[in-house]
Amino acid sequence: MTSFREIRLKSRPVGLPRAENFELAAVEAPAPGPGEVQVRNLWMTVDPYMRGRMNDVQSYTPPFALGQPMDGGAIGEVIASGDPGLKVGDLVQSGLGWREGFNAPASSVQKLDTMGLPPQAFLGAAGMPGLTAYAGLLKIAALKDGDVVFVSGAAGAVGSMVAQVAKAKGHTVIGTAGGADKIAFLKSIGVDHAIDYKVEKDLTAALAKAAPGGIDVYFDNVGGDHLVAALNAARPFARFALCGAISMYNATEMPAGPPNLVLMVGKQIRMEGFIVSSSWDMMPAFHRDLAAWVKEGKVTWKETVFEGIDKAPDAFLGLFSGGNLGKMLVKLA
Repeated sequence: MTSFREIRLKSRPVGLPRAENFELAAVEAPAPGPGEVQVRNLWMTVDPYMRGRMNDVQSYTPPFALGQPMDGGAIGEVIASGDPGLKVGDLVQSGLGWREGFNAPASSVQKLDTMGLPPQAFLGAAGMPGLTAYAGLLKIAALKDGDVVFVSGAAGAVGSMVAQVAKAKGHTVIGTAGGADKIAFLKSIGVDHAIDYKVEKDLTAALAKAAPGGIDVYFDNVGGDHLVAALNAARPFARFALCGAISMYNATEMPAGPPNLVLMVGKQIRMEGFIVSSSWDMMPAFHRDLAAWVKEGKVTWKETVFEGIDKAPDAFLGLFSGGNLGKMLVKLA
């Protein structure tokens, strides 16, 4: 038997989650049976979308069950195998994060080809967040030559990739972030106009100054006043890709909608929400482009790392206080 620790959802949060909503538990895993593998997780991800799964409501992904281990993206190493397709030492990617290790059917994990990148990059820039940026820009926002791109939350895992993909394709990019360190990071990756929303209280005025001619594409990770500013700055026929609205994830009642939403009519704006799982077929093309951009020095990334499964809740809560620069990760082994 092998002992692993895991994080379970103890109670459903109201508003911002608290430490007492989580519990740490230990489990014993037997040797894997035929067709199974035993995996020790090396890295796990925490992501804003997980907040919605803590509510007992049906959505595009099922809610977390009380008293059960949570789940999410993870990179691990096979430490015992009952399947001929996977051997001890193989790196695998799975959706069984929030735990130090697990037994599972071999079919539920994917052998990882790192392409020469650090394994944890496949939880960030080379994984779901990177593909979210790529698909959101190219498919949902239908990026085209000459577009001015505005991205909110531009120093986060998704936002920083949006900024860099747009720059790699030759576009003017405006991004928001909170704090001097994040603004410095945006400037280091080539963002043309970096707006510190903690300093610039009037986002509409700040965006108008950065883009006096208006914006063509808005990639929304924040919602709220960022969406209001984007509507005000939009050019005719602008395209908005709605990825998330982290400013509202912990609201205890539904906030009022943008007061200027009527601008969509006169400006003929197209606004579309999307989930990255509808674009998995774009992953091969994304990886080809990413490999080229990394080689050319056009794409880089930052990670904020917490160590130990017991720190996973702290890492998650840090997403809502702006405690992450780039991808928020938990190193497990």
